[in-house]
Amino acid sequence: MANPTNGGPAQEKPPQLNVLAQYIKDVSFENPNAPKSLQPGQQQPTINIQINVNAKPIAGNDYEVELKLDGKAETAGSVLFHFEVLYAGMFRIQNVPQETIQPVMMIECPRLLFPFAREVIATLVRNGGFPPLLIDPVDFVGLYRQRLEQLQAQPQTPSAPVS
Repeated sequence: MANPTNGGPAQEKPPQLNVLAQYIKDVSFENPNAPKSLQPGQQQPTINIQINVNAKPIAGNDYEVELKLDGKAETAGSVLFHFEVLYAGMFRIQNVPQETIQPVMMIECPRLLFPFAREVIATLVRNGGFPPLLIDPVDFVGLYRQRLEQLQAQPQTPSAPVS
């Protein structure tokens, strides 16, 4: 092993991803047709869930990553419940090449946040009078790739010449 004090190359530091904080930024649960929606004999509802990830730098190596989950359960054209959860975390990303920071923020960070957001949703739905909603694991790699494809498909606007 070369020692930097002996004139040899310095050892690279390993990549680090630290969770500094995680928190609920916004939460909403609606049960618009209660108590009718809570009566026994309801047919199995159709549940639709939308998931979005956003990230922004805070300072230095610190970033905020937001995981937004928006879901609705319907049966026979009637809304049983609707929820919106914006769950976020503050992360420190160190010793990671610049070109991989974006994938780390959009894949690894939400992967760490998801189980906690899932628990918040299960509790909300249960407290709304329904069986807890246990959302299946999410493929954040697939979501990231899908987002990249959407961005690449958007027409590029030519920049105006600067005079």
